[in-house]
Parts: sequence; structure tokens; C-alpha cells
Amino acid sequence: MGFRCGIVGLPNVGKSTIFNALSKAKAEASNYPFCTIDPNKGIVPVPDPRLDALTGLYHPQKTTPTTIEFYDIAGLVKGASEGEGLGNQFLGHIKEVEAILHVVRCFDDPNIIHVSGNVDPARDIEVINTELCLKDLETISARFEKTEKLARSGDKEAREKLPLYEKVKKALEEGLPIRLLGLNDEEKKAVRDLAFLTVKPVLYGANVAESDLPKGNAWVDEVKKIAAKEGTEAVVISGKVESELADLSESERQEFLGALGLEEAGLNSLIRAGYRLLDLITYFTAGEKEVRAWTVRRSTKAPQAAGVIHSDFERGFIRAEVMSCNDLIRLGSQAAVKEKGLLRIEGKDYTVADGDIMLFRFNV
Repeated sequence: MGFRCGIVGLPNVGKSTIFNALSKAKAEASNYPFCTIDPNKGIVPVPDPRLDALTGLYHPQKTTPTTIEFYDIAGLVKGASEGEGLGNQFLGHIKEVEAILHVVRCFDDPNIIHVSGNVDPARDIEVINTELCLKDLETISARFEKTEKLARSGDKEAREKLPLYEKVKKALEEGLPIRLLGLNDEEKKAVRDLAFLTVKPVLYGANVAESDLPKGNAWVDEVKKIAAKEGTEAVVISGKVESELADLSESERQEFLGALGLEEAGLNSLIRAGYRLLDLITYFTAGEKEVRAWTVRRSTKAPQAAGVIHSDFERGFIRAEVMSCNDLIRLGSQAAVKEKGLLRIEGKDYTVADGDIMLFRFNV
């Protein structure tokens, strides 16, 4: 699996429509708040032209892309953490994901009511951030109180952790998500067991009308400014267009995208942005039986990459035979890659690169 992504947003911003289009699942999308009660899950194959090219070279019995699992999480409203709307029970579902796609409404449609009465991306983003911060504040407040008592009794570990908990608590009280607090790796590790919601990286999806593709509108500009300030991205996407694309053949899709001035579907843009957000890369295994894509974090070493396939591969790792998929696609065969001296033998310290084709040697 590539990664798990939770889709959040206020009611009627189009997140369930986008989810349906992305995963071709059947989440109910209706013109009223709270139609998504249970988190819907959809597994989406990651489109990768390199995988298609490798399939054309190897003619395998099976081709397996890497995937993203999308969770469509119930709409939130102002006061959700205090029981408004569906309450905060659904915020817990965000704990299951590694990243959050925050869908923001950037279109006006009198036929689709806005829960706050009018379109205002900055306000809508603040509402979601506030509710998530309040949930995290509830979590840290309970832990802080317990740790403070232990620290007063002389507990050394509690004394060490208390300043960090106080730092996090103060930020949340000011409405600052933990991901923007600038915690170092050691601090992140120290609060990992608290399963904070606002520590997760966020990608914004600016949902626009078809007429505002591909560049967006003034509302999109607002979202992009907020995203830039947070050090993340905002992807322009149209739920309506993605819904239409989902039902077309490949040739019809390309014709439709061309007519809109788009090079690719919004899904592709979201996936690439998500990979950048989490610093993920793809490597491949290839042979006559199967050509397959695998997702790992950048800077992953060869044994750990092997472990993604099977834990035995990591435990018994000996070496990896590595070539670049770009070299293979360019030269046309593994024999040609080898002849050019571009097939390498790498050991345990090798850092996997995006696009590597790897064959692992290991002891059972």
C-alpha cells in the first residue's frame, strides 16, 4: 500500500463526491449535511506510466500497482468537539490515516447549501483546524494533568516530559495545529503515543466548478496562500469533472481532459502531491510472473525496502541487484542495461532511489 489518506471537510464541500470519483465507491453524496456517517474506504491504484512501460517490456502474467487507501470521514461543523452536528466521535477515524486531504469549497452553487451560508475558504479551513485542535487539546490536557502530578511527586520521566506537554498544550490553546509547531524528531517520538490529529500532514484540495479549471479562482488563491503559509500544497480539483471522468473510457478521458485544458485528471495531481507531502517514492520488482510497484519513504535502505515485500527478505538480506527503470525503458532490455554497466550490486547501506528496479537476494 502507498499510504492511507483521510478526506475531511465541512458538509457539502464536495468531499464525498470527490471520494466517489477517486475510488469509484458508493459513498452517499446528498445535498444535506452528515450524509456520510460511517467512514467509507476506497482503495485506489496509483497511476504510473513507468509501470505500464515495464509491463510492455516484460509481458508479465500479472501487473500490480501500488495503492492509496482513501477514507471518506464524516463532515465536521463548528462546535463538533462539543457535540454539535455528529459530535467529535468521528474525529477518531482520522487516527487511522497517515495524511489528511482537506477539501475546501471554492465554488458557488445556489442548489447546494453551504452549512455556514456562504463560501469562505479561510473561515472553513479555520473551523476544521479549530475542531481538530480542540480534540487534541482534550487529549493533551488529560495527559498534562496526570504528568504534572507525577512530576510533583518526583517522577524523573514525568519531569522530562512536562515541558514538551506544556508547549503542545499552549499551542493548541492558541489554535495552532501541532504540525506547525516545529517539533523535532525526538519530540515527535515523545508524543507519538498520544495519537494527535493535528500532527498529521495536510494537503488541501480546492474543489472548483468545471468552468474554473485548470487555474482556479479567487477562492483558490486564498487556499493556496494558506497552504503556502503552512508549508504544504493546494491542488485544484473539480469533483464534478472527476465524477464524469470516472465513467469514461481512456480515449474519452483524454479527449475530455484536452477540451478542459488539462493534461491529467485531478486524481493524478493529488497522488503526486500526497507522495511529496509524505516524502514517498516508488520502486519496482519485475519479471515474467509479475511487474509490481512498491512504496517506501525516501531515504529507505535496501533491507527495509525488501521488508516491505516480506519480513524474511529483510531479516535474511544479502544484496540487491539494482537498475533504473528509466535506463531499462530507454535501452529496451535488461541485457542492454547490463552491457552498458548500469546493472549494479548493492548492499545493506544502499539507499533506494525513486524508479529503482530491484531483485533481492536473501537467506531463508
